[in-house]
Amino acid sequence: QVRLVESGGGLVQAGGSLRLSCAASGSIFSRNTMGWYRQAPGKQRDLVASITSGGTTTYADSVKGRFTISRDNAKNTVSLQMNSLKPEDTAVYYCNYYTPWNDRDYWGQGTQVTVSS
Repeated sequence: QVRLVESGGGLVQAGGSLRLSCAASGSIFSRNTMGWYRQAPGKQRDLVASITSGGTTTYADSVKGRFTISRDNAKNTVSLQMNSLKPEDTAVYYCNYYTPWNDRDYWGQGTQVTVSS
């Protein structure tokens, strides 16, 4: 079992910045992918950004150039630096931990990000 604890989020004006962090604990495997998904009201949960334990990153087209994902393997943490935020970035952001060997996903409780215009 893996437990994910998120921090960060909140209310910011358009053009502002926020930083989300997530710490994983429990049955941590060296080969994994950590990332962030978001879900706006009435919409599906979509990938924002992910990073493998080897450092390979993936970004949604809508956040490329504005968001940066990073991780600390020693501390089992992942962070998402969000710059130039837009109202359409408003959503609940969920931390995700994925282990390919058993195709298993774990989720954080979610943190609200609200961008006002």
